[in-house]
Amino acid sequence: MSITTADIARLVSASVEGDESLVITGVAKLEEGKRGDLGFWSNPKYESWVYNSACSAILVPEDFQPSQAVTAVLIRHKNPYFAFCQVLSRWFNPIEHPKGVENGSFVAEGVQVPEDAYIGAGAYVSAGVQLGQGVKIYPHAFVGAGVSLGDETVVFPNACIYAGSQIGKRVIVHAGTVIGSDGFGFAFEQGRYHKIPQVGIVVLEDDVEIGANCTIDRATMGQTRVLEGSKLDNLVQIGHNVIVGKHTVIAAQAGIAGSTKIGEYSVFGGQSGVSGHLTVPAQTQLGGQAGLTRNLEKSGLKLSGTPALPVQEYLRTSIAISHLSDLEKQVRALKKELDKLNEKK
Repeated sequence: MSITTADIARLVSASVEGDESLVITGVAKLEEGKRGDLGFWSNPKYESWVYNSACSAILVPEDFQPSQAVTAVLIRHKNPYFAFCQVLSRWFNPIEHPKGVENGSFVAEGVQVPEDAYIGAGAYVSAGVQLGQGVKIYPHAFVGAGVSLGDETVVFPNACIYAGSQIGKRVIVHAGTVIGSDGFGFAFEQGRYHKIPQVGIVVLEDDVEIGANCTIDRATMGQTRVLEGSKLDNLVQIGHNVIVGKHTVIAAQAGIAGSTKIGEYSVFGGQSGVSGHLTVPAQTQLGGQAGLTRNLEKSGLKLSGTPALPVQEYLRTSIAISHLSDLEKQVRALKKELDKLNEKK
């Protein structure tokens, strides 16, 4: 694959500072780049790499003012990281989805398979499934009865989508993920737990991406919903009847307990957790390993720690905790002095 810096600028609506006919044959990190590569820079901490990189061209912010000589051609864009992603998708994406129905797959009678769809060997497509245009179901994936998969949705190997789940357009379900397994519901009676039937479904709206080995539980009744544009990292657990708001991102090993409602554009760090039946307003940011155990009333809060506190309060508390051993020594010393004074009375 080879393109010119002018081609890149046209694709991403950027401007070129330097040779517009320069040929680009690859993409790379600035610190690993070589001649012919395109890199990007947006984090001020790594500005030195703009001057030291061997990349032939670099996507940079529109307002970047170099403090040293730059040998690379600069392609200026208001959001260079996003522009770089567009270039990757257009010219350097290594994933080329196949088409057709492979031998060894099973498609139930009556399921209509579009001409541009793909069903890999060992995949199982159950009765009543609806497949949109361009759907890709990779080997050994399971699609349960009555599931709908919207246009251009991709289900990677060994993913399991239980009966009744409703999947929108351009959804990506990565390998090993389970969508629609039973919610964790049991009633305790006469010394044992009795399973509560989980009769709801899971709904994933358009442009949702679910990482590898995630689990999204079906609702006890009604729906568990991941709304438009939300992205889940690997190893995320979403409990029954949870609603994940639009364009929310959840990092690896996070867990959301049942019936919690998360507002749009929220961000959850790795290994964070949210208790059940809570309301989390829009644009909430929960730091890594933080645990949220209460309802929040304001949107836009940034929280850390367990139980989660506003970041500045959490930092003050953490500093105070780090001084507890010194404080204990001081209290012991004061007690000794007080005991001596009491003995003299």
